[in-house]
Amino acid sequence: MPRDICPTCQRPLRMCYCSALVHMPSRIKVLIIQHPQEQKHPFNTGRMAHLCLDNSELVVAETLSEEFLQQRLTPRSALLYPSLSWLPVAELVEPGTLQNAALEQLVVIDATWRKSKKMLHLQPLLQQLPRVSFSGELESQYQVRKSSMENSLSTIESIALALQELEPRGDFTRLLQPFEKMVSLQLSGIKR
Repeated sequence: MPRDICPTCQRPLRMCYCSALVHMPSRIKVLIIQHPQEQKHPFNTGRMAHLCLDNSELVVAETLSEEFLQQRLTPRSALLYPSLSWLPVAELVEPGTLQNAALEQLVVIDATWRKSKKMLHLQPLLQQLPRVSFSGELESQYQVRKSSMENSLSTIESIALALQELEPRGDFTRLLQPFEKMVSLQLSGIKR
């Protein structure tokens, strides 16, 4: 017999985090490009971020046509992604700069690290975008899913941190409320 699933968060009803969802406006649009396998993952935080951000779009695809990307990418888009050695050198968007003030869209890849690298390899237009990256030690609260890359954050944690730096007047830490509830529900379910 199939479990009852919440139509919004797509989690089993006893693990539903919808009561913790927030609705947040942002000046910067967030375009989330989600790998199809991530869409089906029970701890999918890209969808969670989209449910919370009023100015966001969620696209599920491993590859996108150049035409599709050209239609979606504004002239003032930036990619939220670490500056890794295999990526072309890109201009960095620094908080508090004129470039940051002009930023209209933040593009986020929602996938495992391995899949995100493949998706980025297949999308030269994304590789050329100015980049938003974090420096310093990062500590994820994502206790129910492990990353293959050290010092990494979940999609929703990355978006919250980026928007907090890029739009300091907003309290984007509120985006983490459903994430914290999901983690708490999952950990309490494991302890049973």
